[in-house]
Formats: sequence, structure tokens, C-alpha cells
Amino acid sequence: MRGMHLAALCATILLYPDLQSQADTVFRCTDASGHVTFTQHGCSDAEQQYQQRAHNPPPGSTQPSAAKRQSARERRKSTELVVVGQLDVACGNLLSRSERRQAIIRREIRRGMSRTDVESSLGKPDKVTVSNGVQRYHYQAKRKGGASRQVSFDETGCVKVK
Repeated sequence: MRGMHLAALCATILLYPDLQSQADTVFRCTDASGHVTFTQHGCSDAEQQYQQRAHNPPPGSTQPSAAKRQSARERRKSTELVVVGQLDVACGNLLSRSERRQAIIRREIRRGMSRTDVESSLGKPDKVTVSNGVQRYHYQAKRKGGASRQVSFDETGCVKVK
């Protein structure tokens, strides 16, 4: 009789970890609108399905478990980068961000720059004139022998080519 109880106890102990591992894996279902649902029974055909390990640490534990670290690793692997557009500048994409930044730092004025870019490069203009729909920024020489500058903009506010 004791032998049967001992065999049943051993069988229960051997099966217990297997039962526990089934209990901490759930399905993460994401529908087309991005709504996330967690279930133990799987997702519908219209939803994307991911398996996710659920971890409920015992109260008072401070160390993250291996299961929690593994799920974080799995999440990083499943993350995809999706590019949905590109930067659209009012003056067209004639200059890349780095070219625009370098021109501003060097105090250069280039085609494809906006009024804001010019003011970032040269500061506020000393004088602004408008003639025939063309706006001009005038910069006076700050020191003797320096050259004054004039920057013309088209109707959209972009640097106009001379």
C-alpha cells in the first residue's frame, strides 16, 4: 500500500513541472487596430499570434528570473523596424539633414534652405524687403572690410538661386 502511495507521489512530482510550464505560457493576440489581448486558448485568424511567457515572481523577490530575461530577449528579437515615410521639408529634400546642419554651422547659404535655416546660420536680418513677390534678407557687414550679404527667397520661403 505504501508503495502505491509512493509511486503516485513520484508521478505527481515528475508531472508537476510540466503542468507549471504550460500554465505560464500565454498567447498575445494583436488585431488590425493594434488592440492586444492575452489568452490561454489561442487567437482568431484575423489576429497576429505570439507566444509569451508569463512570470509571476513570489512576493519579496528582487532578482529577475531567467524566464523574465528570456521573454525580454524574445521581445527584442520580434521587434521590427517599419519606416512609414520620410522627412518632407517645405523647400524639397534638396539637402540632407547633415548637409543642412553643416551649412548652418559654416554660415553658408545654400539652395533648399528655409528662412528659419538662414536665420539659424546668419541671425536675424538687419533689413527685410519685398519686391515683386520676392523677399530679401539684408545683412550689413559687422566689421570694417567685411562684406554685406543679401539672401533672396521664392514665394514658398525657400532660398532662391541667383
